[in-house]
Formats: sequence, structure tokens, C-alpha cells
Amino acid sequence: MLKFSMLINGNNTLLKGAFELKKLCFSLIIIFLLGACSYQESTKETSGKIVLPTSIFSSSKNNALIDEKEMKESIQTYLDTNEDLSNTGDQFEEIMESDQKLNKAQAKKFEQLKDLVKANDHNFSTYISHNTLPEGYKKDSERISRYIMGSNQILDELDQAIDDMVEHMSEGDFSETEIESLMNKNKSVNGREQIKIESFLDDKNIDTKAFGRKS
Repeated sequence: MLKFSMLINGNNTLLKGAFELKKLCFSLIIIFLLGACSYQESTKETSGKIVLPTSIFSSSKNNALIDEKEMKESIQTYLDTNEDLSNTGDQFEEIMESDQKLNKAQAKKFEQLKDLVKANDHNFSTYISHNTLPEGYKKDSERISRYIMGSNQILDELDQAIDDMVEHMSEGDFSETEIESLMNKNKSVNGREQIKIESFLDDKNIDTKAFGRKS
């Protein structure tokens, strides 16, 4: 189910323009559930050892005055780390999409990955709220934090919701209500917000591989 995280957090640019995340995700979910979607095998090797990113965004600063250079680096680190975590999650997705089960070691590492995602989000959110940011950065830094954190939270719940829905479908019970509820849960996660974020990144000349901006 982690395929959906790829659609939001990095390698896929379908959210650009007027396409809102809600419409994209919901459409893909329905297609998936109806069996009309074919899985494109990745060229990545799934039988090899999955390596988790060795670091995430972290800062010990508190009540400090952040200069522009550091702020740019912090945003880049946060977004790039989120992209790396998303790409790592895709390797677990490849295993599960091939109808294999994660072994004990892989399942443990998968849980560690989820913890890293949460820690990366939490650390950046704390950093921008507990320090004084340079002029012109506070609003958009908060927008970035809300968008990425909101995306990750929705996707974490979405994976479980889809699993539950697939199970119910096998029993002849299909309902879109829970999925729609999740899509409406966080108003900060949509295509318009991503456009604003990317415009800010361009304006401040912040180089990041998030949102498919670099291969």
C-alpha cells in the first residue's frame, strides 16, 4: 500500500497544476480496488537488503535566531529526508505488491521507517515553532510542515483503511465513506498548497529533490 506515498511525497508530479491530492488519491484508490490498475514492476532489486536512511532532520536549537542560509539548508534537509524515507518505503511496497510477506527482520525495519518519518516531521515542526525564522520564511515553512506532516499522517491511515476495505470487499461489503473521510481530514494537503510550496522554493532558490524536482 505504500505506493500511494510515492504519489504524494516525491517521485510523482501528478499533483502539479490544478489536480488536487484528494481527487488524485481517491481516483487511484477506486481504480486499485476495482482491479483496473496494473502494477508496473520496478527495476529495483527487492530481494536485497533494505537500508534505512542514516539520518533525519534534527536541531538542538531553541529560542535562537536562524539566519537565511541555515533556514534554506534546514528546509532542504527536511524535504530531501522525507523523499528518501518515501523511496525506502517503496522498497517495502515492492515486496508486499509481489504477494510476499515481510519477514520478521523486514517487518521490524518497516516499523523503524515509520518512526523515522514521524521523527523527521516532529523535529522540523519543533524547529520552526521554537526559533525565530528569517523574514519571509515563517509562513511558508509552516505551510511545508503542515503539508508534509499531513500527507504522511493521511497515508499512514490510508494504508490501513485500504487493507480493511479490501478485506470487506472479499465479503461483498464495499464502502467509500472511510476513504472520503480520510481525504477530507487535512485541508492543508492538496494540489494548490503544493503549488504554493514549489513557488516558495523557486523564489528562495532552495534546491530539493522533493515533488519530483530532481531525479
